[in-house]
Amino acid sequence: MGILERIKDIELEMARTQKNKATEGHLGKLKAQIAKLRSQLLEAGTSGSGGKGEGFEVSRFGHARVALIGFPSVGKSTLLTQLTGTDSESAAYEFTTLTCIPGVIHYNDAKIQLLDLPGIIEGASQGKGRGRQVIAVAKSSDLVLMVLDATKPHSHREILTRELETVGLRLNQHPPDISLIKKKTGGITFSATCELTHVDERVVYQILHEYKIHNADVLFRGDHTVDELIDVIEGNRKYVPCLYVFNKIDMLCIEEVDEIARRENTVPISCYMELNLDGLLARMWETMSLVRVYTKKRGGKPDFDEPVVLSADRGGTRVENFCNHLHRDLAKDMMYAWVWGASARHTPQRCGKEHDLHDEDVVQVVKKKKAAVGEAIGRFRQGPKDEPARIADRVKKAPLKT
Repeated sequence: MGILERIKDIELEMARTQKNKATEGHLGKLKAQIAKLRSQLLEAGTSGSGGKGEGFEVSRFGHARVALIGFPSVGKSTLLTQLTGTDSESAAYEFTTLTCIPGVIHYNDAKIQLLDLPGIIEGASQGKGRGRQVIAVAKSSDLVLMVLDATKPHSHREILTRELETVGLRLNQHPPDISLIKKKTGGITFSATCELTHVDERVVYQILHEYKIHNADVLFRGDHTVDELIDVIEGNRKYVPCLYVFNKIDMLCIEEVDEIARRENTVPISCYMELNLDGLLARMWETMSLVRVYTKKRGGKPDFDEPVVLSADRGGTRVENFCNHLHRDLAKDMMYAWVWGASARHTPQRCGKEHDLHDEDVVQVVKKKKAAVGEAIGRFRQGPKDEPARIADRVKKAPLKT
């Protein structure tokens, strides 16, 4: 029996099992078995109908990467062309795009790489179409734009989300606050800092035993579910922010557009009439938490042409991260920094490495004076002033070797 058949059998058993307090442990074990089989399926790179497919080799470029995900013929290629100016073939038939087409968005002095990916269909996580390759590129992105057709049923969003979650991609979620430390001996120690309503100690033990974990310290710092515990055990989940972009709103009435716009993490647009494209770019910038920081030399003016773009989600926005973007040794040689902008309490403010920078801040880094350090080292090496005289006296008194 293949992996896909085993997954279907377990899903069928879960559907037949009643959900109550007595079956929580059994359902948790079944979910753990499905997660293990799906991980094996991804590692093997096989599907129910064939073997591996060719991947999309796209070099990372710019300050951030955004992937376009969606069903065929929802307007992904047209959106790429309008935002980046890159020609991506678009037509009225499905699967016009067969490979990954990159483009670059120039916005707020930053370069954002936008990837137009082939349309995926239901069952993409199992290898249908080129779903595996598309989802693999989405995992390497800083933001996912799920492009949807506003005239189609809204269930398409749930279908795509389910396909992405099947392969370990979590949209608009944070990693569970669960600590799992494996040990060599001592058994399993379970504790929680809050009241748990979804799992109990017995369910946790059964799931850990399913993964052959018999010695570990488990600490729940939140009211998490069985699925979140399995995500922590698997350890290969990717948490990516996502914006749901509803295209073709020009074919809807104003009441329907207003209802879509009020949803969380949703942006209504029209590629045909170029409606709300600027609003989409602003939401992308806000969602990725990008921060522009400008450099300034002593006695000079700030360089507003090439900012250093930092991200709160990738690396951080501290002064130390800013120094690491400029040179790997600058943070070590830094004595302090002068900061102008929204993050400074007064202008300018003298800050250390732990200071958090805001958008459009100006930073001047002051390095340690190496000349003073070298002079101190030289004095240390010379020793006391009378050292040369004492060395000469020892040479005179030393017996000559014949």
